[in-house]
Amino acid sequence: MKFRPLLLPALGALGLSLALFDPALAQDAAAAAPTVNKGDTAWMLVSTILVILMTIPGLALFYGGLVRTKNMLSVLMQVFAVFSLVAILWVTYGYSLAFTSGGEGLGAFIGGFSKAFLAGVTTDSTADTFTKGVAIPEMVFIAFQLTFAAITPALIVGAFAERIKFSAVMLFTGLWVTFVYFPIAHMVWFSEGYLFGLGALDFAGGTVVHINSGVAGLVGALMIGKRIGYGRDLLAPHSLTLTFVGACMLWVGWFGFNAGSNLEATGGAALALLNTIVAPAAAGLAWMTVEAMAKGKASLLGIASGAVAGLVAITPAAGLAGPMGSIVLGLVAGAVCYYAVTAVKNALGYDDALDVFGIHGVGGIIGAIGTGIVAAPSLGGYGVGEYSIGGQVWTQIIAVVVTLVWTGIGSVVLYKITDLIVGLRVTQDQEREGLDLADHGERAYNY
Repeated sequence: MKFRPLLLPALGALGLSLALFDPALAQDAAAAAPTVNKGDTAWMLVSTILVILMTIPGLALFYGGLVRTKNMLSVLMQVFAVFSLVAILWVTYGYSLAFTSGGEGLGAFIGGFSKAFLAGVTTDSTADTFTKGVAIPEMVFIAFQLTFAAITPALIVGAFAERIKFSAVMLFTGLWVTFVYFPIAHMVWFSEGYLFGLGALDFAGGTVVHINSGVAGLVGALMIGKRIGYGRDLLAPHSLTLTFVGACMLWVGWFGFNAGSNLEATGGAALALLNTIVAPAAAGLAWMTVEAMAKGKASLLGIASGAVAGLVAITPAAGLAGPMGSIVLGLVAGAVCYYAVTAVKNALGYDDALDVFGIHGVGGIIGAIGTGIVAAPSLGGYGVGEYSIGGQVWTQIIAVVVTLVWTGIGSVVLYKITDLIVGLRVTQDQEREGLDLADHGERAYNY
């Protein structure tokens, strides 16, 4: 096997000669040596841009509308700055830690530094993409995965909105992506990774992105504490219009997130795209229905939140589930996440300001475990091999537990380190004044 990389280019070059003697051999050589396809490359470039749209401005506006007027700019600033910081860290060392061999002992959990500062990466180098053998320019793969690394800590921002120091957000983000996100991405998506080796399925980031960010957000909300007036004062969203616009941008950008994770412009991408339409549609309707049953009225915020929950749940199964299975997954996610952000959150009394755990954490767990079911060929899914629903679900549960433990413990330690260095929370006077003025010296609205 170690000589395979040397043989493949030679076989590809000799394909024509082989065809003169044995067409079957030529076909085998061509299949063994994939070449860069302009259509695939173009699709991945578009997908990368779509995921950026889903983060800035999509996520920023979705979160910004949900906070009070005095904190609008702080949330926009945090999402924008987090995206920018992680982009630099990713090309500096993050890509290398996530997608290279870590050597003996550590290779199952973290990569090495052989591609730090993108050493050896050129416009001609290709990425094998580690799961499908698709040849795309390595720089395209790096850029696409950069957007995943950047949006994940940006999601966390919603959990501790309206009371955290900007300096704490930046320091925690740098530490968290280094010690939590990069290892989880390596374990799940790299061919030597621990969870990859177990056979865990995560098509586009149910564990890597959503459970990861949801748990980190919950830990942050608990450690930083409740907002002043939580449970007593009205802490209502200041602009559901902006939240709606942000939710729509998230949905559009998610097509890059999910269908782009197919890594090539084929029927697999079309399947992921279709599932990314029907699952959130079902989840939004489910959330709307249970909300109307519980409160007597269906809200815009409810259907938008339900759609996001459906997007989260279908992410790990986007290219593996059939459309009917995706609808079922969306219905379950919409209903369960509604109760997670209402009944469960109220019962436990934690202040997850924008429901990061209730939507991304819980939705991610539903999607990750549910993937083991909906991917079954007997249920219209596209799992391969001798598929066992019970065996695959158990593997999915292991992946969820590993992510919960790694992220939970890592986040506690990193929040504590951040608190010791710069402090996590603004003063009470600053919180009452609002973070727009306290941290950034400007207002979102000047009338």
